[in-house]
Amino acid sequence: MRTFIAIEMPKEIKEILLDAQKQINTDKTKIRPAKAFHLTLKFLGETEEKKIGEIKSALKAISFKQFNTALTEIGVFPDESYVKVVWAGLDDSENKITNLQKEIDSKIEILGFKKDTRFHPHVTLARVKFVDDKQKFIKDLKEIKIEKKSFEITEFKLIKSTLTGEGPLYENLGVFSAK
Repeated sequence: MRTFIAIEMPKEIKEILLDAQKQINTDKTKIRPAKAFHLTLKFLGETEEKKIGEIKSALKAISFKQFNTALTEIGVFPDESYVKVVWAGLDDSENKITNLQKEIDSKIEILGFKKDTRFHPHVTLARVKFVDDKQKFIKDLKEIKIEKKSFEITEFKLIKSTLTGEGPLYENLGVFSAK
């Protein structure tokens, strides 16, 4: 089964992200549906069902205090000359998201999963198939204003992702709350 560890966005943040998403030129992009708005902390990929218990035990051992973050700006991966993903950034000025991600990474690495070499706190708004006029596309993206609303991180989840023709279906396998 395909799995990942993520922080789901609260309803009011999903609405802001959906509003920003609607402003992207949809002729040139494939839009990720609003229900998929989450911050991926660790993509595990294909995971044997028998390993799920071990993963849950490792994640239960993580102790973190709830903290605040906020939406920041719209950006792209890998860069402006070759756009594949449009994202909304999250404020990590105190490294609380990064520290949580690193702790998850180290607990999961023991179980045979590779450590992430790059991590940038973001929520994917769209995957880009083709851009006819890159300069105009980037200019339009930079004009999208996103409300820099603050919100609280109180938990993260282990999620199963089933790919379908309609997009991925998500199922929570475990919820890990702040202590």
